[in-house]
Amino acid sequence: MLIRLGHSPDADDAFMFWALAAGRVDTRGFEFEHVLRDIQTLNEWALEGKLETTAISLHTYPFVQDKYVLLPHGASMGAGYGPIVVAREPMTLDRLAEVEIAIPGRMTTAFLVLRMAIGDFAYRELPFDAILEAVVSGDAEAGLLIHEGQLTYQSEGLAKVLDLGEWWLLETGLPLPLGVNVARRDLGEETLSRLSDVLAESIRCGLENRSEAMAYAMEFSRGLEPHLADRFVGMYVNELTEDYGDEGRQAVRELLQRAEKLGTFPDPVRVEFV
Repeated sequence: MLIRLGHSPDADDAFMFWALAAGRVDTRGFEFEHVLRDIQTLNEWALEGKLETTAISLHTYPFVQDKYVLLPHGASMGAGYGPIVVAREPMTLDRLAEVEIAIPGRMTTAFLVLRMAIGDFAYRELPFDAILEAVVSGDAEAGLLIHEGQLTYQSEGLAKVLDLGEWWLLETGLPLPLGVNVARRDLGEETLSRLSDVLAESIRCGLENRSEAMAYAMEFSRGLEPHLADRFVGMYVNELTEDYGDEGRQAVRELLQRAEKLGTFPDPVRVEFV
């Protein structure tokens, strides 16, 4: 059975699925096709139910909950760290709310949490990997950085205005859930369970064979120095990625409940895991 597996072409996602790509896990009769796209594209595809299993932003899940169910692993969660808003000079949060901010997509969790932190603001969507340069060049007054830009903005001479992971931890005492993995409901309960086991084993195998998985992940690090790539992967592939646990599930529910109170979603949110 062919399973199209959507994920971002980033070091952390590559690390999670190294074992699948390298043939190091029992695929239990599944054939996997890795489909690499940026997270905003994967979010948009999920609205159509295009892929059997895919990474999406948690922000997107309530919009696709009729088509997809959450897998109990594969989450990107930051415990006290997360997407960062940067500018060329320090600015207050009041000032930040007045300027146009370059964002990596309206359906990203980072955008949702920034709205929670500062209220509504003017924004412009840019590819996630173009935001850093837009701020450096002055094309954007501020930018919301996801992925490895969180580790490299200082080397570009930029100032941190707000770390959303820090803000969320102070607000809730919980890690910040950003990306999640989902599988299509129409695969059926037995297939979903078997598929979940395969994907969980891939994540576990990467964590148990870190050096090999990191060597593969470096191919997707966009020139990041090895020590920074290793740090980035460690931030977003950890014990909460292997399994949400009670804390991770609580964090998911807390974020979606807060978003629901803002009127973010058209229908009541149902948090369901395989």
